[in-house]
Amino acid sequence: MRIALSGFRLILPIVMALAFAGQLAAQPAEPSAAGLWQKLENGKPVGWFLVVEHDGTFEGAFAKIFSDPGDPPNPVCSKCTDDRKDAPWLGLSFIRDMKRKGGLEYEEGNILDPRDGQIYHANMKVSPDGQTLFLRGYIGISLFGKTEEWSRVPDNQIATLDPAVLTQYMPQAAPRAAAPKTAPASQKKPTPAPAPKP
Repeated sequence: MRIALSGFRLILPIVMALAFAGQLAAQPAEPSAAGLWQKLENGKPVGWFLVVEHDGTFEGAFAKIFSDPGDPPNPVCSKCTDDRKDAPWLGLSFIRDMKRKGGLEYEEGNILDPRDGQIYHANMKVSPDGQTLFLRGYIGISLFGKTEEWSRVPDNQIATLDPAVLTQYMPQAAPRAAAPKTAPASQKKPTPAPAPKP
């Protein structure tokens, strides 16, 4: 009986550790700001924005623009003063240097307003369910700013984005170009076999 109890005492911690590890593995990963987001105004989408992560730093770009009638189809950042000067809005990196603070919050970033070329400090927060992104641009301190609320677009819509945007920000999702067809090498016409002798 004593041997059975000592064996049980050895096995019990192992079983408990495996059960705990299983519970940790079963927990879902914390939501990330990375993904495709949309901004709505008056119930209509005005833009889709692609947020990607590069070595712990998050960047956001215009992924799709829903223009009003009469608006230019792809405006340019004519008032920008940095490397984005005169760049088209579609594919423009307008959120830069955002770092995950921990949990669902991001900070130390900046955001560009392409309408006037102004760059503001920015931070972001993802809702616990991962379906809403709160983006705040501000001057000086966060108290003096504006927050926008974006909703997540299903991941299957990423494939519908402009191929140039995908190639720049998500090359793994960009459509692969078909391999160029090579012209067939000049071939000799086969010599017909001689007719059989009667």
